[in-house]
Amino acid sequence: MHTPSTRRTPNRRTLRIVGAAAVALGLAAGLQGTSVSSALAAGQDGDGPVSTDPGASSLLQSLFSATPGIVTDKSTVQGRDGKAYWLENHVDTTTLPTSVLDGLDLPSLPGGLGGSDAGGTVPDDGLRREYLVVWAGDNNVLDKSGAELTTLPKSVGTDLIGQKDLVGPDFFAVVDATKGSPSYGKVVNTATVGPLVENEPHHMQYIWHKGNNIFAGGLFTDVTYVVDTSQLPKLQLKAVNLPTDTLCGSVPDAYWVTHDGDAYGTYMGGPDLPGPCTYTDGSVRVGNGFGGSPGELVRLDKEGRTVDEAPAATEAPETKQRCDNIPALPSPTCANPHGVQAREDLDTLVTSDYNEPRNIILNPVSSPSSYLRRPTVRTWDISDRDHPKLKAVSFLPDGPRVGKVPHQEEPRAAMETTVTNLPGHKGAFAETMQGGAIYYTPDITADQPQWREVFDLTTSNKLTDPNSTYYGGGSNGGWLQTSLDDKYLYHAVVGRPASGDDLGSPPYILKLDIQKLLASGENPQCTIDTLDEVTAGGAESDCPAVVDTLPAKGGPHWGALDNLQVGDDGYYHETTDVKRLAYANYFVARTGLNGDHRVCMVDVQPDQTLALDEKFRDERTGEACLDFDRASWPHGDWGPAKPHSMLFVTADDDVK
Repeated sequence: MHTPSTRRTPNRRTLRIVGAAAVALGLAAGLQGTSVSSALAAGQDGDGPVSTDPGASSLLQSLFSATPGIVTDKSTVQGRDGKAYWLENHVDTTTLPTSVLDGLDLPSLPGGLGGSDAGGTVPDDGLRREYLVVWAGDNNVLDKSGAELTTLPKSVGTDLIGQKDLVGPDFFAVVDATKGSPSYGKVVNTATVGPLVENEPHHMQYIWHKGNNIFAGGLFTDVTYVVDTSQLPKLQLKAVNLPTDTLCGSVPDAYWVTHDGDAYGTYMGGPDLPGPCTYTDGSVRVGNGFGGSPGELVRLDKEGRTVDEAPAATEAPETKQRCDNIPALPSPTCANPHGVQAREDLDTLVTSDYNEPRNIILNPVSSPSSYLRRPTVRTWDISDRDHPKLKAVSFLPDGPRVGKVPHQEEPRAAMETTVTNLPGHKGAFAETMQGGAIYYTPDITADQPQWREVFDLTTSNKLTDPNSTYYGGGSNGGWLQTSLDDKYLYHAVVGRPASGDDLGSPPYILKLDIQKLLASGENPQCTIDTLDEVTAGGAESDCPAVVDTLPAKGGPHWGALDNLQVGDDGYYHETTDVKRLAYANYFVARTGLNGDHRVCMVDVQPDQTLALDEKFRDERTGEACLDFDRASWPHGDWGPAKPHSMLFVTADDDVK
């Protein structure tokens, strides 16, 4: 990770170099058993990912016809492996006024626009822009679930690099999220990353604050991208954190950015190589390899450098509930951290363990054991910010419902956790993707936090669709977030696909009122311990109450709260009074939970219920929500994409 350099690329004319580029890459390796990412990285020369031919500046970025009005701008950094990594903007100047693009140091368009005069072709509306930055993956022939394995290519070669269903670049979509803007809901920039492809873009941090970089993970490539947002709609790559920068962990999942701009990242998978691994503090754990166990917590500085690798596993075996590892480890562990949130004022961070990823996420076949789904939540002491220490491992308790399969028992697959925000509260929530339950502890600072089930998705499944098989197990809950004023809890639910006699359960966004639960302090009464409560909600007066269930066809997995609000001065200010949120319908294609690849906007009504924003429409279909299954993007005709996570962001100069 070194200081980035910026190379501005002129707007390209139509390039037809598919054959030549494929030959150039193919000569380097037969690619039998070689990954596309490795081949591209091996062929790049720092100025383009593959070819040294000046007429073919890059394979991935030149297989399309340039679109009028698209201006490109490329930033490049050098990784610790000595290779070049880049991010290339493709700003659609036809959608934005001059006032938005001035001063971004964009290259010239034919006709003289550019540099300090770079500007769009629409009238100046006087609005400062807010954006939704979406981390999205190219959808291609490799996105196969277990049911589709028979059509999976036997090897990955140069014939798979190209447009539409073939392998293309992953990217950040910058979407105009400014209400009242003529380009509201339009993709105004796609910033592609290279030379790595098939990153499987996953999570960024949960919320953005002024001055923050974006930390974005590649699930399959084990890479964290650090992106500067200060000049939106243009992005700039600041750094990459590579597999060799985190030898004791793999499969980066989620991030939490602290007040100083540094971050914590959960690396769900095991060490890069099987065997003993030595962490920053000198301790040693034995792992079963990349994508296995145990995972770790990584401290990253704002430049993307690894500051600390902290083991998520205890030295003693974790056996209170069954924790399978494949291959088996001498000390069984459930340490596969996924969700991460922190309370800096309490010097405490919470992570939730989801699964041993290579056997579920990285492998497009059915999991060989239900007990790879984890029932654990971990609390960490972060009083020394740069050296987090594991404090407690909590096994979530089982509930009254009997799972139809073992991994649908309530505590299984603890995907997400979310902390409370206000100084008077010390609690946190956790949810289980396969277990279909929500848990709460009133005090994350306790030596051993006490977690209790406070809600079963059976209740909200039935309210959303009483004609479904509303049993909560396998409901595939994902994003979980407390409102910034600690009044409500938001939860995205993909739903359970229909199968045989099972009609499945519905997809929706759930909103719960948690004010009474938090008001109960350290002695909450709510607990889901009867079958009646599973279906009808908790019997105790402080149990979370359903405010709304917003049907969300397509399967919402992830969401984000909009913490920015325009003031009377025309600038954005951070707020705890959230008026809208966004969600995306995509999990991981290889698991079979592919979703319909749409990003939707939701308004919070005055009565706190939720309503789909019908004005946030796809510019091609005219329908509500932004459809990522499209033929063309600002970066070319690459076909459908997979939007996983998103953040509400604005340029630094536009927020006070």
